[in-house]
Amino acid sequence: MDEPGTDDGALPLAPAIEPANPELASVKRVLTLLDKTAKSRRTYGAANPVAQKFFQELFESLTAHLATYSKLAFLIQRSELYFNGEIVYRSEQDSSNESVAFKLYADGIRELAFLESLAAEDLSFLLDSLWGSLDSKEEDEDIVTRLWGKNLSAITLVTAEEVAKASTAGETFELPTAEVMKAPETSLRDLLDREQTLYKKGAGTGFEGGGGSEGGGGSEAGEGGPPTGKGTGRGTIRQSGRFQSGHVGYEVSDEELAELTKEIEAESVRDHTTYLLDMLTAILASEKSPVILTKLFDLWGNVLDSLSAQGKWIVLDSVLGLLHVTAEVRPDLGDEHKKQLAALLDNLGRPERIKMIETYLNKLPDATTEGLPAILLSMTPSAVSALCTLLANLEAPAHQAVVAEALETLAKDQPEHVLRGLSDRRPRYVKNLLAILLKWNNPRFVDAVEKLVRYPDIQVRKEVVRAIGIFRPNGNGMKLIAFLNDTEESIRYAALKLLMTGQYKAPYSAWSPLVSADAFMDRALGEKRAVFQAMRTTSSDEAIPFFESLITERSWTNRKKKEEIAALAAETLGKLPTPASLATLELGQKKGAASVRQACTAALAQAQRQQHLKQAASS
Repeated sequence: MDEPGTDDGALPLAPAIEPANPELASVKRVLTLLDKTAKSRRTYGAANPVAQKFFQELFESLTAHLATYSKLAFLIQRSELYFNGEIVYRSEQDSSNESVAFKLYADGIRELAFLESLAAEDLSFLLDSLWGSLDSKEEDEDIVTRLWGKNLSAITLVTAEEVAKASTAGETFELPTAEVMKAPETSLRDLLDREQTLYKKGAGTGFEGGGGSEGGGGSEAGEGGPPTGKGTGRGTIRQSGRFQSGHVGYEVSDEELAELTKEIEAESVRDHTTYLLDMLTAILASEKSPVILTKLFDLWGNVLDSLSAQGKWIVLDSVLGLLHVTAEVRPDLGDEHKKQLAALLDNLGRPERIKMIETYLNKLPDATTEGLPAILLSMTPSAVSALCTLLANLEAPAHQAVVAEALETLAKDQPEHVLRGLSDRRPRYVKNLLAILLKWNNPRFVDAVEKLVRYPDIQVRKEVVRAIGIFRPNGNGMKLIAFLNDTEESIRYAALKLLMTGQYKAPYSAWSPLVSADAFMDRALGEKRAVFQAMRTTSSDEAIPFFESLITERSWTNRKKKEEIAALAAETLGKLPTPASLATLELGQKKGAASVRQACTAALAQAQRQQHLKQAASS
C-alpha cells in the first residue's frame, strides 16, 4: 500500500487529529522504546547490559499497554509509524535509514500488530530479526520470511505484497487506498480479511454489481485469476487503477494544522544531554577497544566540566554514580583504564572545576542546589582548599550553607585550611568557618578562635565569645576579660555573663587596668555591678584590697560617682561573704562616708542571711 499524501508528492499527512487520549500516549511511548531498543541491540548486541535494560523497559511498557487495550497495531511508512490515522513515531532525518520504521518498510511490512499474549522471547526474536542477528543459515532471509517461519501467535503483520493484491487491478480483488485509510476496522489485517471474505462471496470491493453481466462478478475471478470481462466496464476501471498513484490527500483545517505544528515541535524538542549520556554509557558498558576506552575516559572528564559549568547537579550526580560502579560493571578493564577512572573521581574537586561551580552559582543567585551536596561530598579531602575558596567567594547565603555543610564533613580530619581562613577579612566567610568549628566542638581550636578578639566585625566578635564559652567552658578567663574593653556593649555583657558563672579564674592584675581607669567610672551602673561581680568571682579574696580602698576612700572631687561605686563594692562583698570580705564591710561601717556605711550595713545583713540559709540547708 502506498503512503497517503498530497498530490505534489509532499510528506504524508495524517487524518484529522482527535483529542489526545491515554491510549495514543501509551502507543507513542511504546514505539519510541521499540526504536531505541532496536538501535541499541543492533549497535552493541543483545547481551549488552544497556541493551538488556532498554529491552526490559520496552517489554514492561508493551505488556502494560496490551493488558489495558488488548492489541497494538500500527501502519508503517518509510520514516513514520501511524496509529488510528495519526503519526505516533517519526525518525530523525539523519538516522532514518537506521530506524525501525525504515527497516520494516524496506522489508515489505506495512502493518505490525502485537497481541495480549506476547511473550518476551517472541519480542526478542522480532528485534533480532530486524538486523539479522540470528543463526547464519537465516541471515539471507528477510524479516517476513523469518517471522512467518517462526509462526508467532502474538505478532501479526501485513506485507506490501498483500496490499498490492488487494488494491491493484488484475489481481485478486480491488482495495482502494482511500478505503484502507478510512476503514473502521482496528487494523489493516482486519480490513484485508473482510475484503477477502466479501470477494469470495462475489461482493468484493471494486465490483459494480453482483451478476448483471455475462459471467457475473463471482465467476470472473473465482480462482483468483485476472478478470477478462468487458461488458461491465470493469476491466477498463481496473486498468486505469494501474496508472493511479494511490495517494490520498486530506483536508486539514487551520486549527488542525496548528495542532500538527505543535506536535511536530514537541517531538523535535529533546534533551540532547541525556541522549548523549545514554550513548556514552552504552559505549562504556560494552566497548572492548583499549584505544577507544582511553579516549572515552578523557571525554568523561569533559562531561564533568560541562555539567559543572551548566549547574546540572542532578545529572552530574547521576554520572558520578555511573563512574563509581564502572569498575564493578566492567571488571575486564585494564590497569591503565582503572587509573584513568580513579583519576576522574579523585580530581572531581580540582580548582578549575570548583571555579566553574562558583561562576555558575554567583551568576544565578536563585539557582537550585538540588544534587549539589551529593556532588561536593563525592570529592576527596584534597578538595578542601578549593572548597574553602568557594565558600569565601560565594555570594548567596543558601549556596554558602551547602558548601559549609560539605566542608564540615570533608575537612574534619584536616582542619588546617579552615583554621587558616579565620584570618580572612571577609566577615561572612569567617562566620561560616566559626560555625564549622563549633559543630566540630573540639577544644584544641580555642587558641585559633581567641586570636579574633579584636576582629573588626561585631558579629564575628560575638561568635568568638560564644565559641570560647563552648570550647573553654572553664579555666583561664583572661581572654574573656579582654572583651570587656570592646566598643560594643552587647559583646562586653556576653563576656561578663561567662565570667560570672564561677567557672573561670583570673588574677586581680588582669582586672586592674580596667577598673582603675577613669573611663570605667562613666560606664552604666548595671555594667559596673556586673564587672565587680565577675572580678570578685574570678579573683576571690585577691580583689578585696581594691574593694577596701573604694569603701574607705574619702574624696572631695567626683564625690557622687565615687560613693556610688563604693556602694557597689560593698554590695559585691556581701554577695560572697568570706571572712576577709566581712572584715572589709565592718571596716567600711566605721570609716566610710554616710552612704557607704549604710551600704556596708545592708551588705553585712545580706551576708548574715546567706549564712543562716546555708546553716538551715545543711542541718
